[in-house]
Amino acid sequence: MIIRQVPVEGIITTNAYFYIDEVTKHGFLLDAGAEAEKLLQIVADNHWTIEKILLTHGHFDHIGAVAKISSILKIPYFAHKQSRKYLSDPQYNLSEYFGSPIILNNFQPLDDNAVTSLEVNSDIKLQLMHTPGHTQDSSIFYDTANHLAFVGDTIFKNSRGRTDIPGGNDTQLLQNITNKILTLPDDTILYSGHTEPTTVKAEKRHYVL
Repeated sequence: MIIRQVPVEGIITTNAYFYIDEVTKHGFLLDAGAEAEKLLQIVADNHWTIEKILLTHGHFDHIGAVAKISSILKIPYFAHKQSRKYLSDPQYNLSEYFGSPIILNNFQPLDDNAVTSLEVNSDIKLQLMHTPGHTQDSSIFYDTANHLAFVGDTIFKNSRGRTDIPGGNDTQLLQNITNKILTLPDDTILYSGHTEPTTVKAEKRHYVL
């Protein structure tokens, strides 16, 4: 597998991720937060085919480039079913407060534990695990075979997502981190929205389990 972390510069620097099957060169784009042209150029330069955009949650810094990329590549975008409120409401996705309201109405909703696979190779798949607390739609995308997860803003290296925003709940976030993320295998690599990668084992030291 090819995993490429791409910091995209908007009002907040956010990590977008390409998750690519190195055999077929098909894959997913996760959290296309900004700089659509930059992300599209990477796709073109590498001759990749992006089949789907996956969103860990509906905040503006994770969705800002989705509409343009989805339109140009003619691909769908997916998020947890509770993302509808965030994607369609600029107050909830916080874009209204930065002068460029974002409204996305055409997402494909996913249930908790839904598995999303590549069309050309169904062995390449990610399982959505709903982990509300940072937002009510927050989720991670977990690769059970390769022990890695794209965790958005649920957990960071040495930290966790903020909860003083619409839909935030610190108790709920801590419960989901301890019960859903830190129960994954210790060697699971965690790719977050705003820090360098970490592991389940490394993050366990910050929590009482």
